Amino acid sequence: MPNRIRGEAGLIAGGCQYRLLLTLGALAEIEDGLSLSNLGDVAARLKSVRAGDLAIVAAALLRGGGHDLSPADVLRLPCDLGTLVTAVTDAFNAAGLTGVPVHSSSEAMVHGANNHPFAGAT
Repeated sequence: MPNRIRGEAGLIAGGCQYRLLLTLGALAEIEDGLSLSNLGDVAARLKSVRAGDLAIVAAALLRGGGHDLSPADVLRLPCDLGTLVTAVTDAFNAAGLTGVPVHSSSEAMVHGANNHPFAGAT
């Protein structure tokens, strides 16, 4: 169970429970993994996220939560896209980083045509 006071979010995949945590190290991994030049570019990049981008972000958050998973491992997790997006969104929300909207075809498939935020209020 995630510790919300510490800023953790949870993910259940294949009957296993995982913790996601947005740490400084996770932010650095996200910047590096998405080839961004600075922290301010993270929000802009996540406005139109790709599956590979989501795997990079989720893996960094999972490592922040104490799990040793690579982006390739994330792609093999037995969970649906909506569950993974929700967990990543919850991790950003728990860290106090909200309002990063995602506009991707995968989000539209999962959440319909409404503008469901990746990291922000629903």
